[in-house]
Amino acid sequence: MNALERPDTLPRSDVWAASAAHSHVRYQLQAEAEPDSLCRVLNLFAMQFLTPNSVQMRQQGDWLELEIGIDGLSWHRAEVIAQKLRNLVCVGQVELSNLPQLQGVAAG
Repeated sequence: MNALERPDTLPRSDVWAASAAHSHVRYQLQAEAEPDSLCRVLNLFAMQFLTPNSVQMRQQGDWLELEIGIDGLSWHRAEVIAQKLRNLVCVGQVELSNLPQLQGVAAG
């Protein structure tokens, strides 16, 4: 039985910002170009049962440049995750940006 089949596994709610609007956020960060850096970064999302909808990575010298996009987070929760990313030993810098939601926009 995997984690999705367990009846007690539900996405964590943000009790500190339960009424806040959810948004699409993008994390841009630099991490040391070590074999486990990408795993450490993505593990922070996995531990909260979150799956990013986009992950891009490229190596620039001694650094990995990562861009991670994820939907459905309150801004408060996104900032908490950004702070946890900053606390990782392998991470050099983290930038967080709020992207506009394109759902429900009619093409003209």
